[in-house]
Amino acid sequence: MDNIYNLTERELEVLSLIVKGKTNTEIAKTLLITTHTTKAHVISILRKTGVKNRVKAAMLAFKKNLA
Repeated sequence: MDNIYNLTERELEVLSLIVKGKTNTEIAKTLLITTHTTKAHVISILRKTGVKNRVKAAMLAFKKNLA
């Protein structure tokens, strides 16, 4: 895995669940965190990768083998 975006381990976990099509609520339940924390991770992923939405983040993750 080539993490050129300096994503944290937790952000990579969130990203892998985004790739699987999970909602923020589903991600929160899976990782035992709040939806607020999930949203913060998603925002951080978008900021670090420079994409505008979670679909593009999932596409990038698939293309760059991040998740």
